[in-house]
Amino acid sequence: MQCPKVLTPRITTIQYPNPTNLSNHSHPASIKVTLQRQMNKITKEPISSLGYNFVKPEYIPKGKDEYYLRNIQHRTTNHYRQLTAMEIRQLIANDNTSDNWNQVFVTDVFNADLVQHCKFYGLVRIGKLEPYFLEFNNLRMPVGLYNSTIISSDFGDNVSVDNVNFLSHYIVGNDVIIANINELATTDHAKFGNGILRKGEKESVRIWLELCNENAGRSVLPFNGMMTGDAYLWTKYRGDDVLQEKFKEFTEKKFDKRRGYYGKIGDRTVIKNTSIIKDVWIASDAYIKGANKLKNLTINSSPDAKTQIGEGCELVNGIIGYGCRIFYGVKAVRFIMSNNSQLKYGARLINSYLGDNSTISCCEVLNSLIFPAHEQHHNNSFLCAALVMGQSNMAAGATIGSNHNSRGPDGEIVAGRGFWPGLCVSLKHNSKFASFTIIAKGDFPAELNIPFPFSLVNNDVSNNQLVIMPGYWFMYNMYALARNAGKYAGRDKRTDRSIDFEYDFLAPDTVNEIFDSLEQMKKAAGETMSANSGKPVTGEAAVRLGEKLLSGNKIPDNTTITAQGMENTNRKTILVKLPKAYRLFQELIRYYATSQLVLAIEREKIDSFEKLKSRIRKPVRHNWLNVGGQLIPEPAVKTLIKMIHQEKINGWDEIHEFYKEGSNKYPDLKFEHAMASVFELMKISPEKFTKKIFFELLQEAIQTRQWMTNCIYESRAKDYQSEYRKMVYESEKEMEKVLGKLKDNSFINQQKEEFNSFKKQATGIVKNFQLEK
Repeated sequence: MQCPKVLTPRITTIQYPNPTNLSNHSHPASIKVTLQRQMNKITKEPISSLGYNFVKPEYIPKGKDEYYLRNIQHRTTNHYRQLTAMEIRQLIANDNTSDNWNQVFVTDVFNADLVQHCKFYGLVRIGKLEPYFLEFNNLRMPVGLYNSTIISSDFGDNVSVDNVNFLSHYIVGNDVIIANINELATTDHAKFGNGILRKGEKESVRIWLELCNENAGRSVLPFNGMMTGDAYLWTKYRGDDVLQEKFKEFTEKKFDKRRGYYGKIGDRTVIKNTSIIKDVWIASDAYIKGANKLKNLTINSSPDAKTQIGEGCELVNGIIGYGCRIFYGVKAVRFIMSNNSQLKYGARLINSYLGDNSTISCCEVLNSLIFPAHEQHHNNSFLCAALVMGQSNMAAGATIGSNHNSRGPDGEIVAGRGFWPGLCVSLKHNSKFASFTIIAKGDFPAELNIPFPFSLVNNDVSNNQLVIMPGYWFMYNMYALARNAGKYAGRDKRTDRSIDFEYDFLAPDTVNEIFDSLEQMKKAAGETMSANSGKPVTGEAAVRLGEKLLSGNKIPDNTTITAQGMENTNRKTILVKLPKAYRLFQELIRYYATSQLVLAIEREKIDSFEKLKSRIRKPVRHNWLNVGGQLIPEPAVKTLIKMIHQEKINGWDEIHEFYKEGSNKYPDLKFEHAMASVFELMKISPEKFTKKIFFELLQEAIQTRQWMTNCIYESRAKDYQSEYRKMVYESEKEMEKVLGKLKDNSFINQQKEEFNSFKKQATGIVKNFQLEK
């Protein structure tokens, strides 16, 4: 083989006047600057080698040839044969060429008339070609190979390939349509978006995802099959060097380091009008149309969860899950999209993980880890260096957040599930928010630490103070809170739901936050009221005083309560309606526990109070973690980490089994947490749980559920009653045509039905357990 010609760089010398000599009007001296231009490195090799030597000899095992991995990948029942002399003549007559017709293999069901105007190089294997046309979305293409340059590739049965300028080293499945492609190629070192290295590659070429922080301090290696929980554990436990090294080891173990894997295009996939596809692994039933560039990707797809990529998209270094939709000018680099997620309308997703069932449109997301059920639709929102724990919604103009208050790009935002920053909200790194925090429009001047779940946070500029209303959602927007829980569950289109995502707003994570909030409320109330009396107390004394005053209803609801440690400024933080929120949070804990009791009785067919009490045992209220949308007790996570240290768990598949096992146990663990919570709140032991207490809890739960149902109706009814809402309609009939009739609201009617069902269950338990006696 002829050696490639070595091109020497061109060296140019440019003379400039010396500015120091210009003032004396003499002839200027010259300064010589030498520029070295590095020209494109273009090698020349014999045309006879095109399609061969895909893998360098040093990377081919002894006794193997360059096709050994290709032959493993190409799973087919077809028996190939060489072309007959007549078939070769017919192919040549159809304006086809080959460097070696002996390297073109076909099946017994082969029609040479269905191959026209093609150039073949290297080993090419062609499946059945029969006189059909394939139709998809009104695109009708004849079966066969037309107007294409094909290099060392395999084709399944009855494919339609037309006008592919360069098709190299791909294995194409059955009934595939490929039309109007500039470049469709695979390199010998293709990694298909995974953060691995092939043999002979340097560490510097490895792809990392720089999640949660722009300084790469929480980087992870992407891999096909990576779950949101995997990314969370990897980013969270950065101080555990052994764990970090194990995660890297697990990732590398999942993949073969050998060079020479071909790209694959699965059965029934359709690709049309696309410029560049390079090092992309495409599963079955995918649909790609009009994309600009797809490089170093795995695109998962299946008959039950088809993935589509549309016009103007440029996707590089990524993993795309099952059932995803990517359309209209999307730009994504170094990313993972989990199952059933969408990117649309020019969205930019860079160095980020987007969880299941999420949608991002128009906006920009950088260096973020986003849990399932995230919504971000508007053109001018910006999410950067954030951990957002799902069920979240980003409004137009929101900037989450800005690194400009730090001396380096190393800030972070941590937001619990249900995070909802409103219009034009601007937040600073570092900030942290409890679950279901809604943030009112405003430019927040400093870092925030909001520990109260279900709260409204407002930057009161006119009074130069931060205002927090704990429990806002229950007081003023129960409709949205309840509807979102049902909405996200309804949008969960995963075909595999073995991992259970929690969408209920009352769950172990939020209830634990409620407990923490109660302590904060006691402390704030005690400090404020004691200061007002002229005898200020702090610490535990303030907590005891606050509990006494709040439990005894000694503080009016409209009392101004101040708090400390929630904003990094010297201005006041005001907690509004704190006494009402304190009572509400206690009621919610009792309702949470009672609803879990009712569910357990129904689930386990418990028919007596004695059996129920024996089921309770001695529950413990553990801390819980939101691990990628799945709630897991922290002790279980610590046990997982310990088992990884001890090499009892040795791969990602085993970690995923841990998640599944946790999902199976979740109803029982949630029940245990609920019992521990109510006993702690009531300050009783399980032994002191009596029929009388259970009866009172059931009666209160019915009232709480009735109140919630009424609030859902009333918060939506406001939209029909406000004069400022009604003023755009000429009549009530017009309004009902536009909004629909309130009485026909399907969600409200569903909630009424669920309340009636809950009431029936609760009263049935009272009767069957003889609780009134």
